[in-house]
Amino acid sequence: MDPTILKRAGEALFGNQWQTPLAEALGVSDRTMRRWVAGQSKVPNGVIADVERAARQRVADIYAFMAELTATAAKGGEA
Repeated sequence: MDPTILKRAGEALFGNQWQTPLAEALGVSDRTMRRWVAGQSKVPNGVIADVERAARQRVADIYAFMAELTATAAKGGEA
């Protein structure tokens, strides 16, 4: 995986402060993530599947939260 793609994925999933949350989602250290992004270490081949899994989980979490918001709005805004 190209470090540029890793950065784009991290920003899309977690915003500007993405490195720590993505590292946690992938089960690697912040230091490992920084080395990958800087091109100091090669991103292992299996990481792309892990990033895809993290993206799917993040999307599922967002949809679940949206459903909660919709239910709260239907009740007149009371939780």
